[in-house]
Amino acid sequence: MPSKKKNDGFIMQAGILAVAGIIVRIIGLLYNSPMNAILGDEGMGYYNTAYYAYTIILLISSYSIPSAVSKVIAQKLAVKEYKNAHRIFQCAFIYVLVVGGIASLFVFFGAGLLVQLDNAVLALKVLAPTILLSGILGVLRGYFQAHKTMLQTSVSQILEQILNAVFSILMAYLLLKAAGGIGSEKGLSWGAAGGAIGTGIGVLTALLFMAGVYALNIKTIKRRIARDTSHKDESYGAVFKMILMVVTPFILSTFIYNANTYINQTVYQKIMLEVKGLTDTLVASQTGIVGKAVKVSNIPIALASAMASAMIPGISGEYARGNLKEARREVAKSMKVTMLISIPAAVGIGVLAKPVMWVLYPQKNSIDLSSSLLTVLAVSIVFYTISTLSNAVLQSIGRLNSPVINAAIALLIQTAALIGMLYGLDEKYGPYYYAAAIIIYSFLVCVFNGLSVKKHLNYKQEIDKTFILPIVASSIMGAVAFGVYQGLNYLCKINIVSLAVSVVLAAAVYFLLIIRLGVVTEEELRGMPKGYLLINIAKKTKIMKSEIKSGKKSKKASIKDSGIPKFKMQKEQYESDEDYWLDE
Repeated sequence: MPSKKKNDGFIMQAGILAVAGIIVRIIGLLYNSPMNAILGDEGMGYYNTAYYAYTIILLISSYSIPSAVSKVIAQKLAVKEYKNAHRIFQCAFIYVLVVGGIASLFVFFGAGLLVQLDNAVLALKVLAPTILLSGILGVLRGYFQAHKTMLQTSVSQILEQILNAVFSILMAYLLLKAAGGIGSEKGLSWGAAGGAIGTGIGVLTALLFMAGVYALNIKTIKRRIARDTSHKDESYGAVFKMILMVVTPFILSTFIYNANTYINQTVYQKIMLEVKGLTDTLVASQTGIVGKAVKVSNIPIALASAMASAMIPGISGEYARGNLKEARREVAKSMKVTMLISIPAAVGIGVLAKPVMWVLYPQKNSIDLSSSLLTVLAVSIVFYTISTLSNAVLQSIGRLNSPVINAAIALLIQTAALIGMLYGLDEKYGPYYYAAAIIIYSFLVCVFNGLSVKKHLNYKQEIDKTFILPIVASSIMGAVAFGVYQGLNYLCKINIVSLAVSVVLAAAVYFLLIIRLGVVTEEELRGMPKGYLLINIAKKTKIMKSEIKSGKKSKKASIKDSGIPKFKMQKEQYESDEDYWLDE
């Protein structure tokens, strides 16, 4: 039976990736604010239009590569086929070079076919080479994720976003000024293209970092491969077939799961331009405003994405060994940890939508609409986090068609609903129909995936401590956050101060409630990132009484045993010295 330390390791790895994901999302929001100030809602509408089209091609060509590569390599590592694992890694490179290259050329020469707004075409062409770079980067990230170490991916994501932020702002400003300023359509088009340049520079930086980490470990990689003499080498043809059999469903699933953003935008712009007769400027502005709300609501979903990336190798390995009980245990733990964060995040964002928007996007002419949309979208946070995790579970256990079918059905229903609302209802509420379609889609995928996981894994999530009690605690927390903010803002009139104090107090109230209501135990907290720190805080404030009276660990020991990897993986992550593949 696996040790508790090994069982809990993926939560720690997911925590590392989640922290990185949240940092990345926060940096994204912070740089989007000056970008919005430079380009305005119209210019951001052009940028978002190009970016969503780029994303949809990226989904088809290379976005799923890290998850797919980590899954197939993790299965080989689980049975110690190190040579075949590395052969898969090499073939995956060839795959992305071919597919990513074709996709990049298609986007560059076919940009005008992919976007409805003419001023978004230049930005999309600038983004084209990034598709190939992203594919190569994805293979490297997937290789390290297969070894259940997320630090390399996490650092590369943060570097990518920092460089993206700096150069997006700089290039947007320089190209906007060079092409005539914010009053010129050419200027806005060039400014949007400047933002796209920053995306490419960020991806290139992350790629160079991951290549450096791989080069750092190449000697020990070769040494481990040389020791693997007991397994039959799979032919390159068999490996390519395996990659295609796994990557294709991953691509279809991820594409359909995420295609709603591009489809919603395309349907919305087409109907508003051609049927309702609105101008390009107005439609671009509305698209930009909706994009603000969507970006803020996506922050908590970073946790689910991180948890999904971390759990795929573990569940794939346990499933390959036939250990269904352990696979179900990892799923249950992932879901509970994710809900403990996403539910209060959804409530907090919902009740504090306007002050949050004032901090991030303080454009007076659109603040009321953007904050109202964010309040509406808050409920989708919980649905998206659940569906993201369940998507990963189904992929991990080899049920690759289920997420595709579930997402396709949900996509058809939400698209029909959006078209019906835009045609049949008052167009002045168009952005709200856009938001409603997002909620419908996230809810349907959540339900369909949940039913599939229950069927194929014979899995049932504990309800009270995963959903009901966190909702109760979050509701009380939300009331505290709203009341404190309104009171402080009435007294001091400084939005950011009132917001910061209300968030801190609300977080303290939520922490107290989940401990007092018995939602989490001391043992569960120990398995979470920085769990020792949370336990110390709870005990010093008398919120929690000690449950484990023996075997008490010091802070130093907790850090040592946490499973946090360095750039060279730690020996205790493996079952034996044979598995220790990177130098100390």
